Amino acid sequence: MPHARVHGATLYYETHGWEGDADVVALLNGVLMSTAGWAAQIRPVSARYRLLLHDGRGMWKSEHPPGPYSLELHADDLVGLLDHLGVERAHLAGISYGAEIALTCALRHPDRVASLFLSSAVACPDPLLRAQIESWAAAAEREDPELLWHLVFAASFSRRWIEEHPGEREAGARRYASLDFRAAAELFRAFLRYDVSEELGRVRVPTLVLVGEEDALKPPRHAEALARGIRGAEFLVVPGAGHALCLERPGEFNTVLLGFLAKHARGRA
Repeated sequence: MPHARVHGATLYYETHGWEGDADVVALLNGVLMSTAGWAAQIRPVSARYRLLLHDGRGMWKSEHPPGPYSLELHADDLVGLLDHLGVERAHLAGISYGAEIALTCALRHPDRVASLFLSSAVACPDPLLRAQIESWAAAAEREDPELLWHLVFAASFSRRWIEEHPGEREAGARRYASLDFRAAAELFRAFLRYDVSEELGRVRVPTLVLVGEEDALKPPRHAEALARGIRGAEFLVVPGAGHALCLERPGEFNTVLLGFLAKHARGRA
């Protein structure tokens, strides 16, 4: 399993379809997601582009150093990983926390970002979202995997998806039992310090903002504000979908992502 030492932390990463000289597309994890969460995207994206996945510091297979973490630090880590791989510029596509890392990276390192695909994201947490994430942090600090999963599960999927996947309520709690709760709490705190709402006008790369119509965690109003603030950004809503779009509606997610990349990235010859 490949790892890279970046800014004092060892990061786990994967490369898929790395042969040739097609553009690099980095898919960036949601806050409690691992590289395995991109299973439905790996084959279609790597068939056309060089695909990079990684767990950020504090996530799953990467090192979990002491905090504090920040979105800025995650963005700098990503650039350090690109340096390690000899990649000058990449197309960044993220979901939720990963999309916010991508946006932060475009603001901090504009010469390293070719385009942005932002799914289920915000420019800053409003009071309601802040209260939800504070409840997640409290559950992590209590080291209670069942409570944390139930909070996350209820916010991450549409009502229909939850009704159609009753087994996920118990399965998710079992997965969360292996979480590093200290690191998870640091990730939540990093998001609570995130705010780029006054900087969106500085984004100068092609951008698409995607959101699920029934996103209960980061509702469409947040995505609309992002799209309004970023010059020339495209904005799309997936009807009937919840927050975790790449998991709940991979077909629509992949179609929109690949259509966006076809306009802005250089694929295989």
